Amino acid sequence: MISKSTASWQGTLKGGSGTMKVGPGHYEGPFTFASRFEDDSKGTNPEQLIGAAHAGCYSMFLSALI
Repeated sequence: MISKSTASWQGTLKGGSGTMKVGPGHYEGPFTFASRFEDDSKGTNPEQLIGAAHAGCYSMFLSALI
């Protein structure tokens, strides 16, 4: 299985905004400077998605061992 992800950013670092897309129809969400570096609940950041991916892989592997 091949998965593709994309990210786009428009504007300046602090004033711009971006969109992340994971797979065809799996996830699409906005991110901004505030969602990445400040406490902003109006978007996500790449680090949160990496953490969620690791948690998913870990829980699947753990269930295979049990």
